[in-house]
Amino acid sequence: MNYQTFQPQNDLKSLVKCYWTLEVPAESNSERQRIVPDGCVEMAFILGDDIKRFTSESDFILQPRAMVLGQTIESFYIQPTGYVNTFAVRFYPYGITNFVTTPIKNLANKETPIAQLFGETIASDLEREIIQATDIQQRIEIIETFLLNKLNEKATIDNIVKTTIDMLLSTNGSSPINAILKEDLSKRRQLERKFLKQIGISPKQLGKVIRLQTALKMLLNQKTETLTKIAYESEYYDQAHFIKDFREFTGTNPKEFLEDKQMALSALFYTED
Repeated sequence: MNYQTFQPQNDLKSLVKCYWTLEVPAESNSERQRIVPDGCVEMAFILGDDIKRFTSESDFILQPRAMVLGQTIESFYIQPTGYVNTFAVRFYPYGITNFVTTPIKNLANKETPIAQLFGETIASDLEREIIQATDIQQRIEIIETFLLNKLNEKATIDNIVKTTIDMLLSTNGSSPINAILKEDLSKRRQLERKFLKQIGISPKQLGKVIRLQTALKMLLNQKTETLTKIAYESEYYDQAHFIKDFREFTGTNPKEFLEDKQMALSALFYTED
């Protein structure tokens, strides 16, 4: 598995977390991989063989070869059909709303072909350029030119949403929404509506994902020795609360997660990002 990340240029750093590539040789019996929510939205281009996304234990769809994967609030399984070669943009939670006119809530928990977001002609031209690029640097230049052009077409994100997300990120998801809004508690419903429109999930759900993401990184990087310490340092109420959230988002408990081969891809993303 060859997974690499690359930083965006300064004009996009507040919206794009990173670009990433993943290459995996074709295997005759490739295992399913469980993908865990990370609070981000991604635009991905499948440059290798098709990838299955399971919708039930036995049913699956083939992921679009150029798509946006919206916010997810539960894990799901994917499985390559052969050689894996993917190039993707990982946006911060509020990043993607600057580039599309579709309500972000309509992108949640599914893959949306980029043709539905940008039109057939623009999407086809972009996909062709990405495919024909000779190396990763050229692909990054292509996607950054595309994003900067789109950015100039739209207004920036609503300040109240950005402020809330910045606070959630800076506190690893542990800030109560009421504390973020301070005396403006009457704006809670307004914030909820704007989050659903611009982010795709509620502030509370995003906070839970960000906090779990912090705990996962500690677990995978072995920065603490016990689950109790991980729960404490991630500001969970107690270990039981941590394990409950962990199971909700990953479908397993921390010990099983570390031993499960089907978690290898999610573990790689969290360890290396």
